[in-house]
Amino acid sequence: MTTVSAERLATTFVEFADTLVDEFDLIDFLHMLTDRTAELVGAAAVGLVLADKDGRLEFMAASSENAKLLELFQLQTHEGPCQEAFRTGDPVINVNLGEATSRWPRFAPRATATGFHSVHAFPLRLRSQTIGALNVFGDTTGGDFDGADVPIVQALADVAAIALLQERAIHRGEVLTEQLQGALNSRIVIEQAKGAIAQVHQISVDEAFIRIRTYARGNNKKLTDVAHSIVAGQYILPEPS
Repeated sequence: MTTVSAERLATTFVEFADTLVDEFDLIDFLHMLTDRTAELVGAAAVGLVLADKDGRLEFMAASSENAKLLELFQLQTHEGPCQEAFRTGDPVINVNLGEATSRWPRFAPRATATGFHSVHAFPLRLRSQTIGALNVFGDTTGGDFDGADVPIVQALADVAAIALLQERAIHRGEVLTEQLQGALNSRIVIEQAKGAIAQVHQISVDEAFIRIRTYARGNNKKLTDVAHSIVAGQYILPEPS
């Protein structure tokens, strides 16, 4: 792949900094992280998983529905790059999925059937603790990361870990665990809202999420609050103008 330009990287980190303020929307931030990472490195898709209070990985965000489904498959089968990165605390780099069946007997064939041909995974590290993983999928072969790319993407993963500590109330590990669980609960509501909007407007789940997110930002509302209102039947988003 082509090394990320300094200008694009600087713009991304400025956007992250602008987002990490009081009352920031964690779920929206994690989705933005997957989108920006995919754009920066030219990836087909990016997914993100976090550990719950019991240390089990849970899906949190993805740049596409296909990536979300593949992440969920990883978690169900307990094998794949995110599992390795989380378990070891080290990045998994430049894996050709067509040659990885012996490494991940169930995940590799599913990933290639989905249209992905390469994968990288980066641990979300908080000091010495690994709290999740960021997965980068490629749809072409030969798109390996070089020596300069790896620390850039690892830095993006580390930003996600830092973001989990931004709320002022977090001072102890127990509080961090509660926030992670709250984020997992919010993600479930957002998935339900995406399905509701997709069904009502007869659109894809990806397009439904874009509409929900755009509405939340345009009306200065938290993504999770909008999702709760949709699930509760309080309103269905209007057609985009």
